[in-house]
Amino acid sequence: MAEELKINPLRKYLREDKLPHFFCAGCGCGQVLNYYLQALDELKMDPEQMLHMGGVGCTARIPIYIKTDMFHGVHGRTLAWATGVKMVRPDLPVVIFAGDGDLSSIGGNHWIHACRRNLDVTVVMVNNMNFAMTGGQVAPTTPEESKTMTTPYGSSEPRFDVCSLAVAAGATHVERWTTAHPVQCKKAMERALQHKGFSLIEIVSQCPTHYGRYALKTGDPVKTMEYIQSVTYLKEQGEKMTVQEKEGKLALGQFVCEDKPIYIGSNMEL
Repeated sequence: MAEELKINPLRKYLREDKLPHFFCAGCGCGQVLNYYLQALDELKMDPEQMLHMGGVGCTARIPIYIKTDMFHGVHGRTLAWATGVKMVRPDLPVVIFAGDGDLSSIGGNHWIHACRRNLDVTVVMVNNMNFAMTGGQVAPTTPEESKTMTTPYGSSEPRFDVCSLAVAAGATHVERWTTAHPVQCKKAMERALQHKGFSLIEIVSQCPTHYGRYALKTGDPVKTMEYIQSVTYLKEQGEKMTVQEKEGKLALGQFVCEDKPIYIGSNMEL
């Protein structure tokens, strides 16, 4: 163990008995875990003095590997639990890891109201554009016309822009990056962990096992990441792009970061 810590000091934050992890080869969840541990280490935050939560899905498994107190339970209910925790322990840092389906589908109602209330939590949402762990079904974030296990002829539904919805609902810190932006992801997580209020960090991630094979006809994680890069653009670049050039693509960057009263039960406080 001592030798392993010399090679990678971030291993001190991991539950060794839970390794190796269950993520598919090429999945972006392992990268997200790595970026998050780097952020904790940079801020000198002790995960054993925090609470981490996961619902159901690939992303929801991330807290299992962190040496911390954690909840891991039913689909989409993490923000309901977090609300109860913050009412009792408003001082306790709470971080939620959720997939796009977990947060924006079955958890959508809890999510928009947590944004509205400006609940003081950090949510890291890994957007792999489908329900990955349960077989690759269509999700609220699946791009239009994408073929999934449940839309073999292509999805006809418009997808959610999760960040725009969070901002509209009242979240006070919202950013989106991709797994191909390691420095930006780490810095975004650092900002979120230090922000007082509702923080959403969306990370668009490759799922070669399901979205790659169904929608892109490839199980190659590199090609899946290249696809993600082709359908995203930096927010600053978007100022010089036409509406047609931005159609079907997601902007990357920080969308809002502001101070507003936070929710502590029946009262609000700055």
